[in-house]
Amino acid sequence: MSIFHLAYHVDDLTKARAFYRDTLGCPEGRSTDTWVDYNFFGHQISLHLGTPFLAENTGKVGKHMVPMPHLGVILPMAEWQTLADRLAQHNVHFELDPQIRFAGQPGEQATMFFRDPAGNPIEIKGFADMTTVFDT
Repeated sequence: MSIFHLAYHVDDLTKARAFYRDTLGCPEGRSTDTWVDYNFFGHQISLHLGTPFLAENTGKVGKHMVPMPHLGVILPMAEWQTLADRLAQHNVHFELDPQIRFAGQPGEQATMFFRDPAGNPIEIKGFADMTTVFDT
């Protein structure tokens, strides 16, 4: 099994810590005064102080325009629902509310989009059957 690593900028580590650790529930790893690592659902992200990447709603998926670029993770459906509920309890603003897309089609999935405090867009997908992630 491979673990994905992604490093990107945030403009405030205190706000980022509150969001990734407390709101998303990601365990914190190593850090300095300019960056912090997180276990992002089994993958490593590194948040570095700097100017966040520019993201615009230019990606057309179904009827929706989604932020590009964005990062995310695919979770089993029960974990996805638990996270969606947690985000709602923390009053996170959804750019795309939790919903099912491609219903009844190959690759049927749950999805939700939101942004971290620095404006970095995040998509979390959920699959009832993880073996269908790549179905066409």
